[in-house]
This record gives sequence, structure tokens and C-alpha cells, in this order.
Amino acid sequence: MYDAAKVWKTAQGAGVTVAVIDSGVDASHPDLTGQVLQGKDYTGAGEPTEDNDGHGTGMASLIAGHGHGANGSAGVMGLAPKAKILPVRVDTTEDKLDTAGLAAGVRYAVDQGASVINLSLGDTSAYPGSKAAKAIAYAQQHDVVVVAATGNDAGNVSYPAALPGVVAVSAVDKALDFWSKSNTGNVTVAAPGVETVQADPTSSSGYAQADGTSGSSAYVSAIVALLRSKYPDLTAGQIINRLIKSASFLQHEGKTAPDKELGYGIARPGTALTMNIPAGPKENPLTKGSSSTSTNSAAGSGDNDSVSQAKKKKKSSSGGILLIAGIAAAVLVVGGILFVVLRSRRNGNNGGPGSGGGTPSQGTGYPPQPPTGYQQYPNQGYPTPPSQAPQHPNPYAQQPPHQGQ
Repeated sequence: MYDAAKVWKTAQGAGVTVAVIDSGVDASHPDLTGQVLQGKDYTGAGEPTEDNDGHGTGMASLIAGHGHGANGSAGVMGLAPKAKILPVRVDTTEDKLDTAGLAAGVRYAVDQGASVINLSLGDTSAYPGSKAAKAIAYAQQHDVVVVAATGNDAGNVSYPAALPGVVAVSAVDKALDFWSKSNTGNVTVAAPGVETVQADPTSSSGYAQADGTSGSSAYVSAIVALLRSKYPDLTAGQIINRLIKSASFLQHEGKTAPDKELGYGIARPGTALTMNIPAGPKENPLTKGSSSTSTNSAAGSGDNDSVSQAKKKKKSSSGGILLIAGIAAAVLVVGGILFVVLRSRRNGNNGGPGSGGGTPSQGTGYPPQPPTGYQQYPNQGYPTPPSQAPQHPNPYAQQPPHQGQ
């Protein structure tokens, strides 16, 4: 689907570390030997390179599997086969994920030099302001791209994917149609997540076929690894910019970005690596309030244009205030002169101006100013994720391109 062999002629993820925060990664799996760093265990078992669940190993194989046998002819090849995997093992066996382990694991991954963090998991406790959310913000502040699965409940995008600045990934099937169980809302991009073959140390064959946004998240993390390898000087925000602007709705014509199911489109590694895309602002375009949410940024004109427009608006606004103040002062002065003249005419020559005594009214006679009209309008786009997840603005006004793979 991705024509990986062609993609690898441009980049294979060399020099990039992807943290897989999950059930651990089996470093002994034949498709992952030599790819897995030591990592850290937050379950108490003390061994991050073991995986009793198989999920984390599966994600690692989709990202950086190198296959095995002659020329890697057997097994699973990941999309970024030369990237390194940093396993961060957290407790995923209970109904509720170990949030403390997730938060600590994210910070650990950042401090160990991971430039991509894959979160193929959901945690309702990772709401805004939580320890997990603060850890993810810490990662973003340290120029790390955080990628997360939207969830498989056919509901709203789950946390931590729903957090600001996180690349939220939904799933499509082999026909590139939206997978019906994938959660919707603030989706960033979509990627293959149905019938993905992946490594699984808990299976007798060592492999499994799975459906879910976990796999699509892993694929996007691999694409980010390719981009970070190809463009090491770009910031995390600029990498996300390339990811978004190279995505496409392909055969899904008529959709408007961001679409609640596909976001800005289906992620395309080859196009992301080679498309002529201006670097754009350094900030994360998915973060609420970022200057990169302007139309100018969407057009790829860079940060200076949006800043310039803001300055012009501010200057124009200030000038308007000064003009209004000047007119008001002039009206008062003219009014005062007319008042004096009329009083003089009304009194004739008896006592001259002002001889009538008293003080003219200080009221301007202007009606009260109307309200500004600025008000909060209801959210018109997507359903609100659990725990009132914030909705983020459209970082790009333009439509993704519709050509190529």
C-alpha cells in the first residue's frame, strides 16, 4: 500500500529513536534483533525488553521491523526499518492503564533522546491537567512528536490522542476506506489499521493479524521517524506540518479538512518525504492558539506573513481608536464654541459671553455604546471527547492535495 521499497530510497529512519510506550518489546524477536534499546520498565517486573502481552512488540515491528532470513525475505518489515525502538513498559493488563507509569514513561523517553513517542493506547485519566497530560506537554516542549491512536470504540477520540498538539491517528482498511470502529472527532491523519500483520511473541507462529488504530498510530510514528531522519533540522511542529500537508483524501472526494474521520487525509510517507512543502512556523500547528493556525501559514507562506498581518491589524485598530478620539475631541470643541456663540446671541450685549452664569452640562449627549458583538459560538464541528476534551482549531485552511500515493 505504501510502496515501502520506493520510500526507503529516500529514508529508512536511521538516527531516529522512537519510544514505544506499551506492554514492552520483545528484543529477541527475529524481526527486531538489534533494533531495541534497553528502555525502562514501570510495571515492577524490571524488564522492558520482555512482552507478555504482545501488543508492544507488534507496534515496534510495524515501526522498525527488519524481517529476517535472506535479505529480510521472511517476517515483518516496518516502515522505518533503521529506526531504533526505545521500549517503555507500562501496566496495560488492567481495565485502567497505569497513568503514573504512562506519565513517568513519557518523561523518561524524552530524557533518553526519543524524538518520536508512539502511544497505541487509551487512558481516560490522561485528561487535560493530569500528570500524563503534563508529561506529554513536557515532550512537546522538548521538540518531540507525540503520536497516539484515536481508539476503537466508534466513539469520540480518546485521551491521550485528544490532548492538544498530539497527532491523533484513525484507521483505514485495505481499500483506504474509513474503519467503522475507529473513533472520530479531532483526527489528525488516518493510516492503515485493518488486517495488519505484526510480530507477536505470544503467538506460536510469532505473528498475528490485527485490526485497530494501534497499528495505524504505529505506521504514522514510522512516517514521522522517516521525516525526522530526512529532515533533522526541522522542528517537531514543522514535521507535523509536512505530515498534514502531504496527506490526501485520495478517492474520498468532497471531504473538507479537518474531516472528523480522516482528519487532513490519509498519511503518505513517500509524498511527505519528497513533496515541496515550505518549512513553515516552528510551532506545533495542532496546538490551540498557535500562530500557525492562520490562513497565511496554511498557504505555506511562513511565519513572517502571519506576524505581519497581526501587526497591521493592531496598528489599524490603534489608528482607529486615535481617529475616533480625535473626532470626539473636535466635536466637543466645536460644540463648546457653538454653545458660547449661541449664548452670546441669546443674551445680546447684556453682560457678554458667560454672563448668564452656571456651567454647561458635561454630558456628551451620545447614546450608550452597543456591545461589541463578540461572543462564544457553540462548537459546530465534532462531538466532545470524554471528560470534555478541548476542540482544537483548524491549523490549515487549505485542502490537502489529492494526487498520488
